[in-house]
Amino acid sequence: MKLLVTGATGGIGSWTVDRLASAGHDVVGVDLERPPEDRPNARFYAADLTDYGQAIDLFQTEEPDAVVHCASIPKVGIRTGPETFRINVECTYNVFVAAGSVGTDIVWTSSESIYGTPFAEEVWLPDYLPIDESHTYRPEDPYGTSKLVGEELAEMIVRRDGVSVVSLRPSWVNYPGEYALTDVRESFDPETADRSGNFWSYVDVRDVTSLIEAALEADIDGHESYLAVAENNYLGRPTAETIETVFGERPDRCTLEGESSAYSTAKARRELGWEPEHTWRSAEDESAEGPAFVK
Repeated sequence: MKLLVTGATGGIGSWTVDRLASAGHDVVGVDLERPPEDRPNARFYAADLTDYGQAIDLFQTEEPDAVVHCASIPKVGIRTGPETFRINVECTYNVFVAAGSVGTDIVWTSSESIYGTPFAEEVWLPDYLPIDESHTYRPEDPYGTSKLVGEELAEMIVRRDGVSVVSLRPSWVNYPGEYALTDVRESFDPETADRSGNFWSYVDVRDVTSLIEAALEADIDGHESYLAVAENNYLGRPTAETIETVFGERPDRCTLEGESSAYSTAKARRELGWEPEHTWRSAEDESAEGPAFVK
């Protein structure tokens, strides 16, 4: 397949380009700047996808079979709130409309932040645990809200142009050998700990890219969303008991067992045959070669 990847020099985007190119796909990478190195099976454009004309020109020139849309401001605090919301929504709107104009299917990185807890001023308990794709969305911040708008744009483009859209919702993405979890875990005391907006969940970038690949290979009709989360929390403690201690209670409906993640990946397992393979216990100190073209 010819696959266009936006945000191609970023964290998830660069690992996605590397995986898809290694699998033999014809990959077209796009970011604000071209990477410093070339990559076999990949070509790169420099483009600003918040510019509608550049997005349309790119898709009409390349006519990819599918696009993996990773370009965005990745979290709160990198830009101001208004900039984060504007850039993410403009970029996603332009990419989706441009993709729809040439019949290109879409896989994109939404976020678990659409549920509202990760960046809430006061973190609340979810309605039930584990959280799944159907849980109510209550974002209060510009980042999570921009991702929720993106999923509404997905519904729009499916209705209008008949392409398929897969919205992936990763939790805190970590990279092999560069996990940022050790200090939190080693100093963690449930009696004094702050409430965690994602309930101590995370995911390895390699599992995100394997889910992207599974979504590209699946026969998707319409718009579907899937959580991308490691199977366990990063504390090495029982999840339900930790939540109850830190929050003072747990939801009445709670079926968490052991250290399992507060987010369910049952839908991705059932519909895409995907399972997360990496946990902090092996990946935290692992030496793994990242995408060489961005080094």
